[in-house]
Amino acid sequence: MSTHPNPQQHQPPVLEARSIAKAFGPVEVLTDISLTIQPGEVHAIIGENGAGKSTLMKLLSGHLQPTRGSVAMDGEDVHLAGPVDAEHRGLVLVHQEILLAPHLTVAQNIFMGRELKRGLMVNDREMNRLAAEAVRKLGADIDPTTPVSRLSIARRQLVQIARALQVPHRVVIFDEPTASLTPIETEALLKVIRNLRDQNVAVLYISHRLPEVAAIADRITVLRDGKLIATRNASELQPVDMAKLMVGRDMSKLYPEREETATRETILEVTNFDVPDYARGASFSLRKGEILGFAGLIGAGRTELLEGIVGLRAGQGQVKLNGKPVRFHGVRDSMAAGIVYLSEDRKGKGLLLAQNLRTNLTLASLEKFTKGPLIERKREEQGLDKAIAEFDIRARRRDLLAGQLSGGNQQKLLLAKMMLLDPSIVIIDEPTRGIDIGTKEQIYKFIADLAKSGKSVIVISSEMQELIGICHRILVMRSSRIVGEVTGEAMTEDEIVVYATGVKTNEAELYAAGSA
Repeated sequence: MSTHPNPQQHQPPVLEARSIAKAFGPVEVLTDISLTIQPGEVHAIIGENGAGKSTLMKLLSGHLQPTRGSVAMDGEDVHLAGPVDAEHRGLVLVHQEILLAPHLTVAQNIFMGRELKRGLMVNDREMNRLAAEAVRKLGADIDPTTPVSRLSIARRQLVQIARALQVPHRVVIFDEPTASLTPIETEALLKVIRNLRDQNVAVLYISHRLPEVAAIADRITVLRDGKLIATRNASELQPVDMAKLMVGRDMSKLYPEREETATRETILEVTNFDVPDYARGASFSLRKGEILGFAGLIGAGRTELLEGIVGLRAGQGQVKLNGKPVRFHGVRDSMAAGIVYLSEDRKGKGLLLAQNLRTNLTLASLEKFTKGPLIERKREEQGLDKAIAEFDIRARRRDLLAGQLSGGNQQKLLLAKMMLLDPSIVIIDEPTRGIDIGTKEQIYKFIADLAKSGKSVIVISSEMQELIGICHRILVMRSSRIVGEVTGEAMTEDEIVVYATGVKTNEAELYAAGSA
């Protein structure tokens, strides 16, 4: 837990919210929030999805204007005309959403709008050098000439952070910066944040990872339903106390009781599977009723391996489903065979954000809602009613667009959409990325219930404790290969890390089919 002394407490706050409120139409999403941010402190803002955290951050960084109340800097009210005005004042927001140009390189994105010149020409060599150095400080080795479109979600997030930190800053606001990062990459970022604090920069930090908040924060503000519940020194709160303040109930038991739901029946066998540039010689098996985890650092090839198996990207090797060889030429083939894949990029690949909930829910299984050539809207509405009830999708109105839902409710909608296909195998990539602790509890119970019902689940996650809490077995990938398996009492963070970093390796015993 952070014990950083703050000698600046006698100074005026560098940033302050004064009875700030925000309404969208008749709905008030923030009500009379007051808080101060001191120079040289890390101030964490926590709360469930929909608590108002991101809205508050956008108000404090000029992206939104308050309905009432004011923002102050150095003790004086200021009007932030927009994010550019805020940046000129030294207020920088690192967005939760990825806001990069996918077809430009890493270096071009980091310096976009503030390119370095050599005479009249852009100095690409110097921008490449500085970009490589900037991402290296965040614990990543990324070629600065790589187009962003070729990077994983996690690496795009690191590039976005590197871009934000190129702006001269007095206050840096991080909105879920580690949602897609593994613990090792997260620790590298936390080191950067501690360095910012030591340079007397104020940091506002939003995260659903409560142990991470305890490790980095000096003070913690809790929001619930758009209202300020408490502001405490971090030393006064354990993660379980934070969770209770966030949701208003005891959250000491986050994971459901692990039951031995896996049978002896092997439902999926993968042997010597390759995905060019991402995975080599991967072999593993999955049993009926089993929850199998995939761990590893960013770039290890976890996502790409599973995408290759289900036909989302090119791959080759032997795949058997229920003992019979199969080859999927596209994701429709694997869906038809009873395998569904829930992408980590639910906003980019999982949902149509500009479409309503009903359209998103029924799109993958539209034949269930048609009669001849016509879509039966009444049946679709009934399906949406059932999904809202079964998956606890919380939407103010039924006509909301998917993009207007919180991250947790988007994930529930995506789960409901895929479950309409009645799959036998469910692959979930980063199931709780950017999701609050209350919704995490619901997602974990849902995964456990899938296994109880006889379905098999593969979970790819950067959160080791998540995998340990819900999986029967965990396979660890490093440098495009499966290098280890952990089960039973060996399912610890230390054991996963030693495989993921190469301290310990089983490469001489790479997993053949049936290694369960």
